[in-house]
Amino acid sequence: MKDMNFSKKYLAASISVLLGTAVVPQISAQEADNADAAGGDVEVIAVRGIRGSLMRAQDLKRDGQGVVDAISAEEMGKFPDTNLAESLQRITGVTVSRSNGEGSEITVRGFGPDFNLITLNGRQMPGTGNTRSFKLENLSSSGVSALELYKTGRADIPSGGLGATVNIVTARPLASPGLKYSLSAKGIYDESNVEGDDVTPELSALYSDTYADNTIGLAISLSMQDRDFQQQSANIPGWQADQGPFGNATSAIDLRPDAANEEEDIMGGTTTADGKAGHTYFPRQISYNINNVQRSRFNGQATLQYAPRDDMTFTLDYVYSEAETATSGLGYGIWFNFGGNVTSYELDERGTAIRFTETANDFAHSANRETLLVESDSIGFNFEWQITDDIHFELDYHDSKTETDNGADDGTGHSGNIILGPNNIVTKTYDFSEGGIPQFVMTWPDNAAEASPADFDPLFAQFSRGVGESTVEQLQLDAEWVNPDDSFLMSVRAGIAITDQTFGGRNAFSGNQGPGGYNGNQAIFPDSMFVRRDSGDFLDEFSNGGANLTTDYYYAFDYAEAVGRLQSFFGFNPDPFESFVTEGLADLTEETQSAYVAADMYFEIGDMPVDVNVGVRYEQTDVISIVDQDVEDFVVWTNPTEWQLRFRPSETGSVQFTGEHDLYLPNLDIKVEVTDDIIARLSTSKTITRAPLGNLVGARSLSPAPKPGSRNGAAGNTNLQPFESTNLDLIVEYYYEEASYIALGYFRKDVKNFISNNQTLLTFEGLRDPLNGPRAAQATAELVAAGIPVTDGAIWQQLIDSGQGIDDACCQTQIIRQNPDDPLIEWLVSRPENGDDKTVDGFEFAIQHMFGETGFGAGFNFTIVDGDVEFDVDSFERQAPLNGLSDSANIQLFYEKDGLSAKITYAWRDDYLIGVGQQQGSAESPPQFGKEYAQTDISINYDITENLTVFFEGLNITNETEEGYGRYEEQFLFARQYGSRYNLGARYTF
Repeated sequence: MKDMNFSKKYLAASISVLLGTAVVPQISAQEADNADAAGGDVEVIAVRGIRGSLMRAQDLKRDGQGVVDAISAEEMGKFPDTNLAESLQRITGVTVSRSNGEGSEITVRGFGPDFNLITLNGRQMPGTGNTRSFKLENLSSSGVSALELYKTGRADIPSGGLGATVNIVTARPLASPGLKYSLSAKGIYDESNVEGDDVTPELSALYSDTYADNTIGLAISLSMQDRDFQQQSANIPGWQADQGPFGNATSAIDLRPDAANEEEDIMGGTTTADGKAGHTYFPRQISYNINNVQRSRFNGQATLQYAPRDDMTFTLDYVYSEAETATSGLGYGIWFNFGGNVTSYELDERGTAIRFTETANDFAHSANRETLLVESDSIGFNFEWQITDDIHFELDYHDSKTETDNGADDGTGHSGNIILGPNNIVTKTYDFSEGGIPQFVMTWPDNAAEASPADFDPLFAQFSRGVGESTVEQLQLDAEWVNPDDSFLMSVRAGIAITDQTFGGRNAFSGNQGPGGYNGNQAIFPDSMFVRRDSGDFLDEFSNGGANLTTDYYYAFDYAEAVGRLQSFFGFNPDPFESFVTEGLADLTEETQSAYVAADMYFEIGDMPVDVNVGVRYEQTDVISIVDQDVEDFVVWTNPTEWQLRFRPSETGSVQFTGEHDLYLPNLDIKVEVTDDIIARLSTSKTITRAPLGNLVGARSLSPAPKPGSRNGAAGNTNLQPFESTNLDLIVEYYYEEASYIALGYFRKDVKNFISNNQTLLTFEGLRDPLNGPRAAQATAELVAAGIPVTDGAIWQQLIDSGQGIDDACCQTQIIRQNPDDPLIEWLVSRPENGDDKTVDGFEFAIQHMFGETGFGAGFNFTIVDGDVEFDVDSFERQAPLNGLSDSANIQLFYEKDGLSAKITYAWRDDYLIGVGQQQGSAESPPQFGKEYAQTDISINYDITENLTVFFEGLNITNETEEGYGRYEEQFLFARQYGSRYNLGARYTF
């Protein structure tokens, strides 16, 4: 793991100036005005804690134009949840995507992370990786005072949030004069941890003060967190459709319905005599994986303000965050080849393999190592000037950057994976007949009970590295005129902005290093290198996990030792940037110029006050993509199961692509106070989300390991147009008591320019297929004549035995290289295109209630969402579904009185589409679904004194697990288990 030089970081954060620290204002601006008007003798009591947080959020919701929700800090340094994403999911219509067992990104009203814009104090932030999505788990909640979520479009808000715009708010010191500080320390106990520290620290410090008669303000926030945990998972990376027929199968159970006619009689993609209708589906492989993770996070924020006059304020701010995730893992499992290897199978009514048996191949064991470093910083300047009582001017500039590197480990400099194992399986069986975790069982030569360390042979090692940088440089000028007269037109706002966003990266891949296949190199690894381990409590939250696994053992080995021994024997360089097989460079620039005008109006209908906000925003965007990438040369068949695409040495191609779009984004918000307690809203607007950054890059890539069934490719499209949504919201809100309300709303989004991946079978000159050429045909005939089952592995061996192999200096073994008379390979290449129009609509309901002065309170909300954006699991046609669409609900119960507060929260999300395409799925791009998930968290705070609080937090206290599946629930994709997490700490606030 990369060393963390904390002293350097703390020094840098302390002398820099950061965008707003988390200081909860002690009094509102209106309260301050009232106090001044009374000569300063009126005592203003600040409501803190859970109730105060809910009251401030409710005020913002009630007073706002359009549909606005908020989460407010409970007090200085205390946000309602330990994670910003977890806090946002308390808002109606918001669900979270999890990473490493904690909230990472949000989905709003069914629109996933790429459809939602994250701003920091109104500034657009760069995404993480090759996406526009911002990873919320990388930003500490201790430095945040509020989260504002805008579900409807506003002309004065940067575009990009088709689903919603989330504004992270940090208070500025001059808004809350005087000395204030908060210190917090907690210990984190993660019950999943095995190899790391049982208890890890999280520390935070916040400081705010004003000087020189409150004309200068300084605020600083620092926080760090270490967390050690283990992720346990079972994985099937993809399902292959229409495999077969299996001529060597001696036992078959097929529960598919009988074919009504010959056209429905399909198996293996061709008409057969089995008399069954529908497709068949088989898993490509299954593995069990254990990843031990060490994660560290550091955040530094600061703000420096100067107000030389009452009507003028200068603000300079800076933010820095660093998140490092080091993963060390082991995995074990089996690969399936289908064809003549299958000896028996059982299919359910929809053609999914529930159980089947194959012969031969390996019990693969893998070890992986990766350190992902994400660094972000942002420097900004803001100038506010109240030119007259009626005219306000604001200038804002920021330059923000996020860098990623998945090879940040100082010891390796790569993200690596090595595979080895015994290649002498007699039979292997996949079994999902009992559900839960798929099982697999193997038989061995001489009726041995288990695999032997003496038979472990290296297959290959792979090393990669990807570094990327995403930046946003933005200048915004805004002006507002407030009508001094009591008339229909209340105010007018206008502004212009220039936003430059860049995305660039470099990646390298080593290809298969080492033998490139099982070739009798068992002597490289001594038996003593392997340690037999029982499965123990592996996935023991599942009924057939843990000690109930059929294959309840594996062999552990050290990654560094295995790579070192392999490197010494074969002489390769594991640094991808120095010994790459493929390397690519890509740069994308997106420049947007925008202008807006908006007006607020007020009038009455009868006794009902009506507020109207109307505006329009114009934007023009130019996109340039420059790509340098290696040029493909030829294909080799390195061993019975592995293939490689090889590239021309020292030759790259460079090309430039361009795109552009311009559009108008109008909005209209109407708020009617039907009574003093009832508000009705109508909002209509047009919002956009620009195409994912990765799709705009004009690069083309082909599978580096083009096995049959996995010969895929992808290409970008720089001229993709944005998703455009025409929105309608109708909401009624009833505020019947302080901090208590009921709200019911309907929303509809008509979205055009939906992006889908069009797939085309293409051939590329010079890339040929030795499996389907004349040599392979001759080998097949020889196998049939000898009575040997025809499999890919048998064909490869026959070609080697007949002298068709050539020596490969890379792997010190023989390989099959393509010949000029072999046919060209057909690659299934996907390219994103704008296409279908879609509609999403739904209902939202929320209730929040305080039970008088008892100290008890509760909140409940749910969202029902629907639309013509779902994935048709029975269709093989091209589809453009909406990822993340699902119903959701949240419950919050709390008690707060006499210095004691306790809260329990429950968040539920229904099944949802994760995405289209599976890593090892077949060519028709099968889906990935996430199963229904619910999580329960608790927190307890006790005030020992007015300034000192001790607290306890429990996350995922019922140890819920994550599961995914393919077209049908019987097509298992993954199960993940993280365990529960508990925090114990203290906070001192002054």
